[in-house]
Amino acid sequence: MAKYGKAEVYDYLEKAGVEFEKLEHDAVYTIEEMQKAGITEKGGVCKNLFLRDAKGKNHYLVVVPEETKVDLRGLAGKIGSTKLSFGSAERLMKYLGVEQGSVSPLGVMNNEDDTVVVVFDKSLSGKKVGVHPNDNTATLWLEFSDLKKVIEGVGNKVLMVQL
Repeated sequence: MAKYGKAEVYDYLEKAGVEFEKLEHDAVYTIEEMQKAGITEKGGVCKNLFLRDAKGKNHYLVVVPEETKVDLRGLAGKIGSTKLSFGSAERLMKYLGVEQGSVSPLGVMNNEDDTVVVVFDKSLSGKKVGVHPNDNTATLWLEFSDLKKVIEGVGNKVLMVQL
């Protein structure tokens, strides 16, 4: 069971003094479902891709604006990785403590050995972003700079890449 579920994420952010706006909603599993539910009308949301390298030794959480298409081959070259592929549901639970559909950069709060590298698209800088609080029944909007500070604060490496 994940140490940081929805309630724990709210508590952590409040204690850290991070301002955020939350919207509770029915479970959504894709960007398309978020759009249909009107969630994206409130602000830009992030698409999150949990990836692994060819040998499964390195794991990456790629965070991009909702409309961004990610070329995995090109991304591998930009971050110095071997061929990238999607991590399994089991790896997702092991490393981020979340299920498919609830992937969020805040999932690294559950990555106790800080091995997952978070790769942010540079275009997110200076924006307010929407992410799940490790649960797909809510969306939080917070400043990208605050999100990045939280990720770095829990000990995970952050890369900023132009995608």
